[in-house]
Amino acid sequence: MWRNLGESDMENRRPRPEARPRNPRNNHRGPVDGELPPRARNQVNNPAASALRGGANQPGRHPRANDHPVAYRQREERFAAMGRNPHQGRRNHEGQASDEARGQRHGQENDTRRRNGNQEVRNRRPPRPSENFQQWRAPFQKPAEQPQQVKRLGYKFLESLLQKDPSEVVITLATSLGLEELLSHSSMKSNFLELICQVLRKACSSKMDRQSILHVLGILKNSEFLRVCLPAYVVGMITEPVPDIRNQYPEHISNIISLLQDLVSVFPASSVQETSMLISLLPASLNALRASGVNIEEETEKNLEKVQTIIEHLQEKRREGTLRVDTFTLVRPEAEDHVESYQTMPIYPTYNEVHMDERPFLRPNIISGKYDSTAVYLDTHFRLLREDFVRPLREGILELLQSFEDQGLRKRRFDDIRIYFDTRIITPMCSSSGIVYKVKFDTKPLKFVRWQNSKRLLYGSLVCMSKDNFETFLFATVSNREQEDLCQGIVQLCFNEQSQQLLAEVKPSDSFLMVETTAYFEAYRHVLEGLQEVQEEDVPFQRNIIECDSYVREPRYLLEGGRYDFTPLIENPSATEKSLRNTEGLRNAKVNILDPSQWPSKEALKLDDSQMEALQFALTRELAIIQGPPGTGKTYVGLKIVQALLTNEPVWQVSRQKFPILVVCYTNHALDQFLEGIYKCQKTSIVRVGGRSNSEILKQFTLRELRNKREFRRNLPMHLRRAYMSIITQMKESEQELHEGAQSLECTMHGVLREQSLEKYISAQHWKSLMNGPVQDTEWVCFQGWKHSMMLEWLGLGVGSFTQSVAAAGPENTAQAEGEEEEEGEEEASLIKIAEEADLIQADRVIDEEEVVRPRRQKKEENGADQALVKMLLAMRLDNHGQGTAAGQEEAAGEWQTQRSQKKKMKKRVKSELLKLNTMTEAEANEIQDVWQLNLNSRWQLYRLWLQMYQADTRRKILNFERQYRTSAERMAELRLQEDLHILKDAQVVGMTTTGAAKYRQILQKVEPRIVIVEEAAEVLEAHTIATLSKACQHLILIGDHQQLRPSANVYDLAKNFNLEVSLFERLVKVNIPFVRLNYQHRMRPAIARLLTPHIYQDLENHPSVLKYEEINGVSSNLFFVEHNFPEQEIQEGKSHQNQHEAHFVVELCKYFLCQEYLPSQITILTTYTGQLFCLRKLMPAKTFAGVKVHVVDKYQGEENDIILLSLVRSNQEGKVGFLQISNRICVALSRAKKGMYCIGNMQMLAKVPLWSKIIHTLRENNQIGPALRLCCQNHPDTHTLVSKASDFQKVPEGGCSLPCEFRLSCGHVCTRACHPYDSSHKEFQCMKPCQKIICGDGHRCPLVCFQQCRPCEVKVPKTIPQCGHEQMVPCSVPESDFCCQEPCPKFLPCGHRCSHPCGEKCVQWCSEMVTAELKCGHSQQVECGQVDAIKYGLPVKCTTKCGTILDCGHPCLGSCHSCFEGRFHEHCQQPCKRLLICSHKCQEPCIGECPPCQRTCQNRCVHSQCKKKCGELCSPCVEPCVWRCQHYQCTKLCSEPCDRPPCYVPCTKLLACGHPCIGLCGEPCPKKCRVCHQDEVTQIFFGFEDEPDARFVQLEDCSHIFEVQGLDCYMNEQKDDEVAIKLKVCPICQVPIRKNLRYGTSIKQRLEEIEVIKERIQGSAEEIAASQERLKDLLEKKNLFYLWLPEEFLMLKKKLAQKNLSVKGLGLVENCISFYDRLAGLWDSLKRVHVLEQNNVSTRLNQVHEWLAKKRLSFTSQELGDLQSEIQRLTYLVNLLTRCKMAEGKVKGSIAEEVCSVRKILMNTCKFTQEDEQLVQKKMEALKASLPCSGLGISEEERVQIVNAMGYPRGHWFKCPNGHIYAISDCGGAMQRGTCPDCKAVIGGVNHTLESSNQLASEMDGAQYAAWSETANNLMNYEEIQRLM
Repeated sequence: MWRNLGESDMENRRPRPEARPRNPRNNHRGPVDGELPPRARNQVNNPAASALRGGANQPGRHPRANDHPVAYRQREERFAAMGRNPHQGRRNHEGQASDEARGQRHGQENDTRRRNGNQEVRNRRPPRPSENFQQWRAPFQKPAEQPQQVKRLGYKFLESLLQKDPSEVVITLATSLGLEELLSHSSMKSNFLELICQVLRKACSSKMDRQSILHVLGILKNSEFLRVCLPAYVVGMITEPVPDIRNQYPEHISNIISLLQDLVSVFPASSVQETSMLISLLPASLNALRASGVNIEEETEKNLEKVQTIIEHLQEKRREGTLRVDTFTLVRPEAEDHVESYQTMPIYPTYNEVHMDERPFLRPNIISGKYDSTAVYLDTHFRLLREDFVRPLREGILELLQSFEDQGLRKRRFDDIRIYFDTRIITPMCSSSGIVYKVKFDTKPLKFVRWQNSKRLLYGSLVCMSKDNFETFLFATVSNREQEDLCQGIVQLCFNEQSQQLLAEVKPSDSFLMVETTAYFEAYRHVLEGLQEVQEEDVPFQRNIIECDSYVREPRYLLEGGRYDFTPLIENPSATEKSLRNTEGLRNAKVNILDPSQWPSKEALKLDDSQMEALQFALTRELAIIQGPPGTGKTYVGLKIVQALLTNEPVWQVSRQKFPILVVCYTNHALDQFLEGIYKCQKTSIVRVGGRSNSEILKQFTLRELRNKREFRRNLPMHLRRAYMSIITQMKESEQELHEGAQSLECTMHGVLREQSLEKYISAQHWKSLMNGPVQDTEWVCFQGWKHSMMLEWLGLGVGSFTQSVAAAGPENTAQAEGEEEEEGEEEASLIKIAEEADLIQADRVIDEEEVVRPRRQKKEENGADQALVKMLLAMRLDNHGQGTAAGQEEAAGEWQTQRSQKKKMKKRVKSELLKLNTMTEAEANEIQDVWQLNLNSRWQLYRLWLQMYQADTRRKILNFERQYRTSAERMAELRLQEDLHILKDAQVVGMTTTGAAKYRQILQKVEPRIVIVEEAAEVLEAHTIATLSKACQHLILIGDHQQLRPSANVYDLAKNFNLEVSLFERLVKVNIPFVRLNYQHRMRPAIARLLTPHIYQDLENHPSVLKYEEINGVSSNLFFVEHNFPEQEIQEGKSHQNQHEAHFVVELCKYFLCQEYLPSQITILTTYTGQLFCLRKLMPAKTFAGVKVHVVDKYQGEENDIILLSLVRSNQEGKVGFLQISNRICVALSRAKKGMYCIGNMQMLAKVPLWSKIIHTLRENNQIGPALRLCCQNHPDTHTLVSKASDFQKVPEGGCSLPCEFRLSCGHVCTRACHPYDSSHKEFQCMKPCQKIICGDGHRCPLVCFQQCRPCEVKVPKTIPQCGHEQMVPCSVPESDFCCQEPCPKFLPCGHRCSHPCGEKCVQWCSEMVTAELKCGHSQQVECGQVDAIKYGLPVKCTTKCGTILDCGHPCLGSCHSCFEGRFHEHCQQPCKRLLICSHKCQEPCIGECPPCQRTCQNRCVHSQCKKKCGELCSPCVEPCVWRCQHYQCTKLCSEPCDRPPCYVPCTKLLACGHPCIGLCGEPCPKKCRVCHQDEVTQIFFGFEDEPDARFVQLEDCSHIFEVQGLDCYMNEQKDDEVAIKLKVCPICQVPIRKNLRYGTSIKQRLEEIEVIKERIQGSAEEIAASQERLKDLLEKKNLFYLWLPEEFLMLKKKLAQKNLSVKGLGLVENCISFYDRLAGLWDSLKRVHVLEQNNVSTRLNQVHEWLAKKRLSFTSQELGDLQSEIQRLTYLVNLLTRCKMAEGKVKGSIAEEVCSVRKILMNTCKFTQEDEQLVQKKMEALKASLPCSGLGISEEERVQIVNAMGYPRGHWFKCPNGHIYAISDCGGAMQRGTCPDCKAVIGGVNHTLESSNQLASEMDGAQYAAWSETANNLMNYEEIQRLM
């Protein structure tokens, strides 16, 4: 059965049966392709190392907690090495070296089988020989961890890697678990070692897989290969005798030197020792080789010297002690002449730049000539671009450093930077891009920031953080921006590599100053890195771009002859695909593209002259520049160019490897537009890389969508798939651990930690002092340590002053706040949607693939787990989750009362204390003896010290997981790039935004697009364009317009004085590189175009199509500028402006044009400032303006619309026009309109700008400018209205004029509206006057409003119904024959009752008349007549007769016959109990036999405090000092202890308010009554001594009655012999319990103590409860039938027993439930032995018991227990009887049948099963036992046992014939011959061990479940012993 293991297996690998999986029902399968393997938790940094160390011995770990992913990877590698895919069962499509696999396969598989044999046994049933055990493993079940043997990397496998791409080599090595094993050998053959060096060098040459290289070098650094093998090999070179081998050494030495250089670059600190030893050996070997005639290349020696220099430098730093950590940066050897060049400059600002205002060396961008060299060109652009983001940060920080002493620093605004105070780095978090940190900043100075539109903390922005005035600083970029988080001061940052190393020591309590620069740093970083990586010779088109040569050649690919087919450009787009497919058939149409005469005509191509010229120019020049002024069709021409290129792909795809066309656009919107245009002629092979696309068509082409396609995943190379599985597993492990640690770190800033959490960091002496409390402190709050946090008490936040009061914190305020928020939300929702500027910028910045949306469900689950952790760690919380405040809040709820304001103050105090930075030093802390002696400030300082130790420790613990996750995430990112590379290489068109192109620059260098088209090229910085180009680029097409928007630079000085804002497009135009300008504008009507020509463009002509535009309705001019001088308003946050006057005017004008029947989509409102955008939005409800676009001018370039309304905003006394003076922006603003443009602004101010002055002059010449716009009514052309402000539009309320409409409607009424141009034919107008139409022959008029459709007449008139002859009031329009007569029906039903339906309806089927009927239970009841027949057929009817049975408690049952199951189960007694409880309250619960603990508020009190718990709970004893004292005696005990002083009998000497002497005693509260003033009351006889003149009195505080002291003393201290009950003494007059009295304190305290003892007994001691709980758990586990039949109830009870707060009563309930459910399950199980026809009846009865048992209850009353026991007993008898009847089937006759019938009648009865019934049944069953044996064999049980024992056969030898006669088969038990039954002559037995089909096993004889000879029995499953073992 067990597989035989190899002899080499170790002893401890032998199979153990107990190691098999505990859950046999697991779904045994392994991960399939595309499915993630299960998480392997707790794996150490190196997975292979973890496996080899044998994790099973590590403490605290489950033996199965760590295997599956490793085993899975191992299996994948094994199959990969064999050249086949385990999932698909076919060869790897790359054809990986299979000869090596063939050579190793047999031995390898045997090895694996031997190695994994043990795991195989443990994880499934015995395998069939052909199965692979891995696929039977449950997905989340892990076999026992043990030292794993990994697949070794063989010679042929390594040799095959040399044929592959470096990227594949390094990923394969990094993923393989065999690499560590390979490099761990201390000796190996030379040729194998040389091969390893060769492979490693190739791996390290990959440019895209930095993290995988780090991983491989990390393994090499710690290996025996580096320490032993390589030195031995190098030394061995000296003595090598064979010349051929010696001649090969230089190459191998070169490999070794290269590896060493990479090692010291990445791990300078940890690898310097091994590398220095090896380097010291190399010169001697080189010299020896040179001496023996071997040629050593000069480059090898140079490289050796370089490494030697580096190592000497490192050793020196090591001696100084400054070399402590590894840099983890892969340094590439640079050419010597570039040591000080831009290529070595750090991208981030340096210390000197920040502190010394070190001005960098800058050259301006040369825009009027050529560059000296490519190096100077790249250097210039690198430095300018770097300075553009560094300068604002540098100058901002310098200004900040000078202002530190300034008191108003928090309110001060800085021009270059934004400042965030008191910033805390809270905790690391896992994201798809790696580790990010949750950072919290102070929001108080930012309360006016509107985050949804603020440009603060946008994705990719750079921040610099420092806690020491920028002596040291951390750099990070914003990685995630959630608006809700920002409002709370939370943002997620991703720190750069240098900063990550410093973060290890940062704690959440460290306070930083954070400075933000607004630039999109991520784009800068990618471009700067790209410029540093690019080699000078790789920059394409240097002759034109750098040397500015004006001659531009044709593209290189045309030199081989370029013949183009233009047919698809001529035909309609739908035919394009056909033309692409049928290229052969159209060969005749091909033309020589370089010969203009062969081209088709411009009319055929649908182009104008300049567009035709542009197309020819673009296709025949390697560097083509096309300038497209507004409306000239730039995008149209661009798409024609792309279509021509795609159609003629063979012309430029000249090599075997395919290259895509790269299209680059500045914005997402432009990219979508361009790619959608391409999609029309090219439906596939497009890839889009950029921000989130708004195009539904293009979503399928995003990287994310393409990556997730199943075909792509399936076709991905195996090494990438294997690496993906490996890395994702490591990431999940690290994430789990990191999340838990990070949460506990975050908790520290959300409240006060419990002392148990800090115990490890508190010294033993301080811990003891803290936990003992201030025993001597007289002001110590009443406190019970085990329930509440001592830490809170110590910090002055104890439960006495800070716990959840009856009302949760500020519900009124909360509700109010929520209401306000909701109201605002509704208002927001009703306005039109305008894209927030922050969102727009964010959308352009975030590449779609970077966005990770976490599923809401996952977030919810995480939140739940986090809340549990918070509850465990924190004694008090500051947030509002659950309103929790103090520890043990459940118990404390309502115990002590606290004012809400006090709670709020305390929270505020805690918050401020946690944010303070001063802590106690360890030295100061060590001097403290008693922590309670410290003042509150010192206590907080000490707490912060402990807290910092806790934070530092937690930080250290998660640091390793953080590094693991970061490394894995970076490797995953590299892997994603590899995947993306496969996608891009297969595409024909790749579309990217400039941001996407910068990010994916490394891929672009590998994809090598030959043709690059840059749309909006004049908006892109030159450095961005250059970084996009690869050396393979042969054709660059730039399309744009430098006279519209220019590239935006951060620093104005660099933009203007260093020409940074000049794009490559504009620079090349300026240095006279040939370009084509499109000269025909197809957009603007001539009047609008006149504003641009000649002021901006010299010769822009109008295309004939723009001359045909219709006039704009409702205005006298198609173009008009409205002048005004209303001032603007400045918006402080965001440096923007708004102008309320303009906003109102533009919105009203927009509404006016909508009234002229223009569609909302035809109108766009443009403004020059973002502030105005939101001013407009507030005035535009969606109901009116939905569909109208509102944009900032800058975001609308490239767009157009029929009508443009432009608000210029600026209007001020100073004449500041801002960027309205920039001609490019003016150009964009004035060129968006097609048919009509209306602008409003302060033209007088703008006229100071020369360009505006010229434009205004043109406007004045044509009367298109003035203070008011003239509106013309379309209906009354002579009526004109002048409007200059918003209120003027009230004169044209409906968009016409102020005259009435007076149109006669089709109904004859007149239109009531004012003149309106819309709906001129009034088809949509709804007349609201009463309708006058006559709608029937009787002359009735329509009662509806005029516009409503007239309905048939509803006036009721008398009509005779023909069917019955009744007269009825019928609606006029309804015929008599169709009307349903409403008279009562005269017919009688079969039952004799009259039909209840109306005359016109069909008679009823079910009579609802109430009649008296006798029910099955014997009661008579009123039922519907129709139910009578149902009762006869046994259908159930609920009997409502009152039960009335007298219950055990003595009260009558209030249930009904039905609800009490006809008297079998009675309902709870609902009578109030009213028994007196031990606390002296009356029991308020219903009568249930045993009273539960009192639920009222406890009345116990003392002079110090009052207990606020529930009365039935144990009171907390008061530990204040007792205050019973007078001048004669004083008590020294605590308040809750019996007093140790006698009562004082000296009369009180005080005078009452009336002036008479007090009648009380010394030290007692003075009685309120006076012996003189209240003589009758005082001297009234009660105890007998009241009238004596010297009698002294005591007043009871609980009820204020006064008693003579001797009598009361006697009463209070007497103990009656017959007094059994323990209770408090009560006032002799009013019976109020005496609880609060110092004189009788001892007596009261003794009684209270006795009461507390009783309470404790009722509740049960913790030990007893725990013991009972364990006993019941064991009992429950043994109830197998219970689990089998009632699993839900079983699990419910199991869950209940796992609870921690169970009471004695609760345990009693559980015990009873276990007992009853178990008996019920037994009965269910026994049903199978009952006849099938009987099962249904019994099942119904069992269900009733189950239903009643499942009711919710606190405990079982004696009544319920009795009812249940009797009913279950009845059913037990019934099942027993029915079982016997079935066994004796056919034999129950005569008197036995009668007896059975009588017993059955009692048992099947529905009334209660009484004791008399039970005795009778028991007696009769005893009598029936002999006649009806349980076995059904016709013999008694004793006889059956005797026969079986006498025959002596094992189980399974007894059988029965078809008629049930028993016989036995001897020997093996298998039937070998046929025979006949001696009783009935039927055939018995069988042949060939096969029983006759009509015969069967007689299991009733020996209990066998299977025949002795059967497959099951042969498999040993028939034997209990084996079964138990299994």
